[in-house]
Amino acid sequence: MDTFSDDFRAGLHDLMRWRRDVRHFRTDPVDQTLLDQCLNTFTLAPSVGLSEPWRIIRVTSDAARAQAIENFKSANAKALEGYDGDKAALYASLKLSGMQEAPEHLAIYCDDSTDKGAGLGAGSMPEMRRYSVVGAITLMWLTARAQGLGVGWVSVLDPLRLNADLAIPKGWTLVAYLCLGWPRAHTLTPELETKGWEARAPALHIETR
Repeated sequence: MDTFSDDFRAGLHDLMRWRRDVRHFRTDPVDQTLLDQCLNTFTLAPSVGLSEPWRIIRVTSDAARAQAIENFKSANAKALEGYDGDKAALYASLKLSGMQEAPEHLAIYCDDSTDKGAGLGAGSMPEMRRYSVVGAITLMWLTARAQGLGVGWVSVLDPLRLNADLAIPKGWTLVAYLCLGWPRAHTLTPELETKGWEARAPALHIETR
């Protein structure tokens, strides 16, 4: 199918608008079938040289989750030290992780050492493998949102510490630590904008050369 209806295009646009980084989750579990539908979206994603370098770790044990949460708390405290005054107070008030409540934790890695794809496109730009993983995450995120689920990307982490705690193979690079579950509320406005941390640019700036 090479054409889509106006309703489909409008729905897709709405889906992208409603895709928000979620940090406030209900603790209700996510059905395994529904989780599989979201994760299987990775198989639809493009990748440089068809290398499919994404590696998904579902963090389920109490011990591993506790280590990841402590990792966040430590990294968050260190990050707070980089601010002072009103900015520090505002930072301290932000909820930057839904790790305590989210029923699903997913550590998404890029296998930089993969032979799949025979290095096509990655020889000159090896970072393309990681960009491929980000693209796949985006497709999964939209799929989750279409099912009513929310996703939160936790970037305040020590990746080397996480690698050690999860016994990650050499050659894998952390791309994203994601929380997935049922949002407590839905909003079109990013929480960082609501809290006054930063404002979205009013328009896209495009340069020509």
